[in-house]
Amino acid sequence: MADADQGPISRGGIAPQPLFAVGAVLLGSFLANFDSRLTSVGLADLRGAFSLGFDEGAWLSTAGIGSQIFIAPAVAWLATVFGLRRVLGIPSLVYALVSLVIPFVHDYTTLIVLSIVHGLLLGTFVPATLMIVFRNLPIRWWLPAIAIYSIRVGFALDTSTWLVGFYIDNWGWQWLYWQGVAIAPLMGLMVYLGTPAEPVNRNLLRNADWGGMLLLGTSVSMIYAGLDQGNRLDWLGSGTVMALLLGGAALFILFLINEALAPEPWAHVNVLFSRNIGLSLVVILLYTLTSLSNSSLVPNFLGVVGGLRPEQTGVLLLTYGALPMFVLVPVSIYLLRHFDPRAVLVVGLSAFAAANLLGTQLSHDWARGDFVTIVMLQSIGQAFTLLPIIILALSNSDPARATSFAAYIQIMRLGGAEIGVALMGTWLRVREQIHSNTLGQHIENGSVDVTRVLKKLSEFFASHGAAAAPGRALGTLSAWVQREANTLAYIDGFWLCFWLAMVALGVTALITRAPPGPFTPAPFGFAKGVLRRCGVAVR
Repeated sequence: MADADQGPISRGGIAPQPLFAVGAVLLGSFLANFDSRLTSVGLADLRGAFSLGFDEGAWLSTAGIGSQIFIAPAVAWLATVFGLRRVLGIPSLVYALVSLVIPFVHDYTTLIVLSIVHGLLLGTFVPATLMIVFRNLPIRWWLPAIAIYSIRVGFALDTSTWLVGFYIDNWGWQWLYWQGVAIAPLMGLMVYLGTPAEPVNRNLLRNADWGGMLLLGTSVSMIYAGLDQGNRLDWLGSGTVMALLLGGAALFILFLINEALAPEPWAHVNVLFSRNIGLSLVVILLYTLTSLSNSSLVPNFLGVVGGLRPEQTGVLLLTYGALPMFVLVPVSIYLLRHFDPRAVLVVGLSAFAAANLLGTQLSHDWARGDFVTIVMLQSIGQAFTLLPIIILALSNSDPARATSFAAYIQIMRLGGAEIGVALMGTWLRVREQIHSNTLGQHIENGSVDVTRVLKKLSEFFASHGAAAAPGRALGTLSAWVQREANTLAYIDGFWLCFWLAMVALGVTALITRAPPGPFTPAPFGFAKGVLRRCGVAVR
């Protein structure tokens, strides 16, 4: 494999103040995931605040997240060429300004444009902060810094639902945007203090693969937009959806052709040809899908069937999902220092599988407290899954060539998660329709059981008006059928996530031991003595 096919060298100078660099990783990662999650959880409130219809609100969400997916794969290359200070410094200030202005906008076109700009800037934060780890931190700092990067997903999922309710009830919906006004400049300051000044890499800039970057970003964002709108616009029945999906697929094929022909490709697929790297990326994708039980199923069930507001659901996720991570993540780091990351990964995926299996016992009577065990198992899964996957992938790759590798991590991280959310929404909708139809076939008008139930309900409602009682009784029975259909659909969702976790465990079993390197675990205690007696060198 030629060097050019592996991507540009992406090492930079060592951070003068590593703690500031780690702080930048922390703020950038959490801000990106919080912001993406806040605007999706709080979309109903944003529609009301901006006076948007359902369709307009749907495109507002698609525009914000789609623009993140467009820019994210290219950010690692931009950081390698222009340096992290340039990629994160000024954009963080522009992001803060846009976040400040958006709540005052009343024109829909302007709102969409600003949401796209907002998403483009937000999309730089996570990939760029990941490059801080690869380029500027000493190797001994990598594991805790990557741990911060990896757990931001679960932590944001488990705290954002509560934070949405807190902002809306106490400070106002505007703080869904205004939190970035305070956090983004602070992140930019930490980048300035924690990363060295770097000159522009003019050689890479002269040979830039702009076509490859535009093709990959555009193709993945178009596919996401098609999937995100497909559930609303009826998939194959919509010309818009088909144009987005087919156009995105065509552009992705052109991207692959471009990378094969370009003299200095930006993100050649050769970087994925290692068996362990390819399998690790597959596990990352499966992780994003199986963790949908955490991000979609539990809070959505409590909202749709349980009738809870985000702040009510958020207390559960914050207490039993987010807070335990402060203990679980250090444990995960300790285990990775001394045990094979594949073993830690198996623990995390098994926790997700167990949580999803418990979720299949769901009933409409389940309240917030019934989900405590599931959420705690999901917290274990979040802390023990993504971090070892990334360590496995890095252990089998050349960190100096992280630019190309980071592009594909971003596709799996952001594209896989958002596409998974869109597909889960379709899965739940279709399964609810199927169950509703099946249940409806067993409720025949005029049957003895149906007549008896309607009579009892009519008698109950008669005290509030005899004339309206039969209609209210029929509406109540219809609502019961819909409630049970929704419950059965969420059970199917948990089954789907369970089997995805089982497939991920199977793929993990195919990953072989990584070659010796900075992430090689150091056995301790009894295991260390046994290895030494067997003549195996240990650290």
